[in-house]
Amino acid sequence: MEFPAELKYTKEHEWARIEDGRATIGITDYAQDQLGDVVYVELPAVGSTVTQMNTFGVVESVKSVSDLYAPLSGKVVAVNQKLEDQPELVNSDPYGDGWMLVVEISNPSEIDNLLSAEAYRQYLEQQEAH
Repeated sequence: MEFPAELKYTKEHEWARIEDGRATIGITDYAQDQLGDVVYVELPAVGSTVTQMNTFGVVESVKSVSDLYAPLSGKVVAVNQKLEDQPELVNSDPYGDGWMLVVEISNPSEIDNLLSAEAYRQYLEQQEAH
């Protein structure tokens, strides 16, 4: 499994790519693998706000329906329209074309609450040991 070092992660399996006061957000390779084939993604509207660790949408797969949790608080400035017609991009390219939304970060100190790639990898190992 791939966990790019430049990203930040949550224990709920979302990632954030932080650049210039904005965060591009999606779900991790681990999450898409656990979900199986993604068939539908529900995302918030541009202009709405999300709050760190609160739900911002839903991802539906052939196996289950899962809530999506915001890694950071802020205003939604873009959503990935491609996912409406091609939700499988979440499976095939979770860190690239399968991104979900871009948020203008309202509270940069929240970044400190996120995990590094190494910390996320260790978290997954601990979870699988239990």
